[in-house]
Amino acid sequence: MTGILGAAVIATFILVAVELAAGYAGHSIALISDALHNLTDVPTLVISWLGMRWAKRPPTAEKTYGYHRAGILAAFVNATLLTILSLFLVYESVVRLRHPVEVQTGIMLWVSLFALVINSGITLAVHSGRHDLNIRGVWIHNLGDALSNVAIVVGALSIRWTGALWIDPVIGIGIGVMVLWSGIGILRESSHILLEGLPREMRLDAVAAAVLRIEGVQEVHDIHIWTLGTDLTALSCHICIPDMHMEESERVLKQVRDVLAHDFKITHTTIQFERAGLPSEAGLYMPEPARRSEM
Repeated sequence: MTGILGAAVIATFILVAVELAAGYAGHSIALISDALHNLTDVPTLVISWLGMRWAKRPPTAEKTYGYHRAGILAAFVNATLLTILSLFLVYESVVRLRHPVEVQTGIMLWVSLFALVINSGITLAVHSGRHDLNIRGVWIHNLGDALSNVAIVVGALSIRWTGALWIDPVIGIGIGVMVLWSGIGILRESSHILLEGLPREMRLDAVAAAVLRIEGVQEVHDIHIWTLGTDLTALSCHICIPDMHMEESERVLKQVRDVLAHDFKITHTTIQFERAGLPSEAGLYMPEPARRSEM
C-alpha cells in the first residue's frame, strides 16, 4: 500500500500541473479550480504515505518521538495556502461570471476526462485498504474528486451545445467552495493535533472510567491524551494505588496498558503510580481527579 500511495502522490502532482496549464490555455476557471481541489488531496496522501514510511524510523537523540509530526506540519502549511488560494479562486470566478470569457471546451473536456481517469484509478487502487482510517480518507477524497470531474465534463458539453459561458465560472465557484471547505477542515484538524488537543473520537472521562474499573486502581488524575502522529496516540497520567508488593503493581500496570491499547488504541503511555490517600493540599490534582466512587 505504501507504493500505491507514493504513486498516487506523483499522479496527483502531474494531474494538477496538467489542469493548471490546460485551464490557463483554455480559459477555463473550472479546470483551474479543479486543479486546486486536487491539490487538497496531497496532504491526505502525503500524511498516509509518511505515516507508513516514517513509522518504521527509530527515534533519535534529538527527535525522541521520531518524525510523526512532520506530516501534520506539512498538512497545516498546505491547508493554510489552499485556504487563501480558494478565496482568490472564488473571487476570480465571480469576476468571470460578470465578464464571461470564451472557453475552449475541447481542452476542458479532454483534460477533465484525463482527471477522471486518474482520480478513479486512485480510488480503485486504495479501495481494498479502506478499513484503515488514513486510507479511508484518501478513498473518500478521491471519490469526491472523480465526481467533480464528472461535473466538469457535463459542464464542457453543456457549454459546447448551448454556448452558455456562465456555466464555467459557476462550476469554478462550486469547486472553489469545496477547496475552501477541505482546506479549513485540514487546517482545523492539523492545528488541533499540533496544539496536542484530545483526539476527536475520544472522551477523557471514558478513559478515566475504564482505568478505574481495574482492580487496585483507586484514583486517576492529571490525565493528558494527545496525538503524536497519524495513528499514534499518547497518554500520561497519575494513578493512585494502595500499598502492595512490586509484583502486584506490575500486574496493575500491565492491565492498565492492555485496557488503553485494546479499548482506545493508546499505545504510548507514561504512567506514574502514587500512594493512595495523599492529602488534597499535596497539589497533585490537575485537573480535578476522577475517583472510583464518582464514576
